[in-house]
Amino acid sequence: MLARRPGNFVLACAAAAAVAYAFYAQFGLDLVPCHLCIFQRVTLAAMAVVFLLAALFSRPGATGALFAALVGITGLATIATAGRHVWIQMQPAGSVPACGADLDFMMDVFPLTDVILKVFKAGGECAKVDWTLLGLSMPAWVLVLAVVLTAAGLWVNLRKAG
Repeated sequence: MLARRPGNFVLACAAAAAVAYAFYAQFGLDLVPCHLCIFQRVTLAAMAVVFLLAALFSRPGATGALFAALVGITGLATIATAGRHVWIQMQPAGSVPACGADLDFMMDVFPLTDVILKVFKAGGECAKVDWTLLGLSMPAWVLVLAVVLTAAGLWVNLRKAG
């Protein structure tokens, strides 16, 4: 059983490894990420940062509860984003509307809140599955990883043992 500091460090490494693999898939395997893929990277990176900070500063009591809350927030954001992406991929072909403008253009033209809402409404390329492992798409694996990281992060930071 890992103590708080090494436990958080291992979880930070796992989240960072997932983000690193996403970049490898983009640049090494030439898979083009959709808008939801980008948001999943951002939320996983945020989890990695929270776990790293928790590895450095989390202690039993108030700081443990604070880091558990931050893990919960970033974990739920990742779960929601990946869950939405999986739901979109499960829709029948042609039922998801085509994507509009790319993310850079939308960030230049619209306020951030509008961009986030537009991204979560879906996009045609978000429905495309171009990578699988054991029958699950990359967003499905992100969803599984996010659930595991969130549960482990809450357990590591909320337990009384240091």
